[in-house]
Amino acid sequence: MKINVISMLGATLFAAQSFASIPDTASVVRSGFSVAEKQYSYMLNEVTDLSRYPRSADPNGKTSFTGIGDWTGGFWPGCLWYVYEYTKGEKWKEAATRWTESLDKNQYNTAHHDIGFMMNCSYGNAYRLTGNEAYRKVLVQSAKSLMTRFNPTVGAIKSWNSFSSWSGKAVYDYPVIIDNMMNLELLFLASKLSGDQSFRNVAIRHAETTLKNHYRPDYSSYHVVNYDTRTGKVLSKETAQGFSDNSAWSRGQAWGLYGFTSVYRETRQKRFLTAAIKMAEYFVNNKNLPADKIPYWDFNVNQEGYKPNWKYDPARFKEIPRDASAAAITSSALLELSGYVSGARKKLFVSTAKEILSSLSSAAYTAQAGTNGYFILKHSVGSIPHNGEIDVPLVYADYYYLESLLRLQHMEMKDKI
Repeated sequence: MKINVISMLGATLFAAQSFASIPDTASVVRSGFSVAEKQYSYMLNEVTDLSRYPRSADPNGKTSFTGIGDWTGGFWPGCLWYVYEYTKGEKWKEAATRWTESLDKNQYNTAHHDIGFMMNCSYGNAYRLTGNEAYRKVLVQSAKSLMTRFNPTVGAIKSWNSFSSWSGKAVYDYPVIIDNMMNLELLFLASKLSGDQSFRNVAIRHAETTLKNHYRPDYSSYHVVNYDTRTGKVLSKETAQGFSDNSAWSRGQAWGLYGFTSVYRETRQKRFLTAAIKMAEYFVNNKNLPADKIPYWDFNVNQEGYKPNWKYDPARFKEIPRDASAAAITSSALLELSGYVSGARKKLFVSTAKEILSSLSSAAYTAQAGTNGYFILKHSVGSIPHNGEIDVPLVYADYYYLESLLRLQHMEMKDKI
């Protein structure tokens, strides 16, 4: 049985532009995939070890890799599947298949919550595009592995195995991060593929708990919420990768928006749509969003009332780093969300997504062929508090950028029918 799972996409833009000045959709999409084909052809020629997954680039622009257990492993085959989807080229299908199947043993991985990223971005796209029944079984088993991390008392899936506060005062054993919203798609898909409603029920329960505890009144998000496993009580609300505990980490904002949009798609429950709309409006109307719509790595960097607990040296940065990955994820989410709203709100979400994609497609954010570790996008941020992957390419930025281009193309084609 082949499920027509909706593709996801993401992106952002460099210079402030009016809607009218944004290049036409076909041009932006064609340009993005042209760069992808060039860069990924270089990558495939050089990267032949299926145990080393492209993730980023070092300061010299050389590709850096990660192992099979890392949360980002599924994005590289996912990128290849998107190029295949656009081009229909057998070269890309063969490469995507090879890299996807190299992740097979991850279907039994229960070490962390990121099994959704790892397996849905790879096997999920593979199944959607090929209908291979073997992939269906892998996806269902992957969801079973993710389910082992659900605690019904807490009402959420455990993210990391433990979390240490930046203050050094506490270590928690049931942290749930906003990123975890992205793994719920795997559970919804597994429910469809297997007929087992328990996957769906856990996904909804996790979304309910996240909405209750992760969001502030303005719909900015905490990064980490720590729980008491005996009572389900919230023990603390903190950050790991954001500027401060009370700030809005940009990629976290994007994860939440994307996640709640997909939960609405699967449930059609208005509370999730309302939440996603408010999250989107927090982003698009934010006074701290740069004119090119590519967010700073955190919306509240250097602002009064936001104090980091980690060793932050503002003098280290001449300019606040942007995060193209957060922009790409947001663009994808806005394009999907625009299909569930109407009027001025729909126009705003679509135009913002297009502006983001236009910026990301410009020379300011798109790399020249043969550079940037063979990734498409420049200027993403992994984790500044951890001093890791600052102003570099990131494979998941590419993934959501390509996804967003495909979604935009699909939306424009649908409107013409």
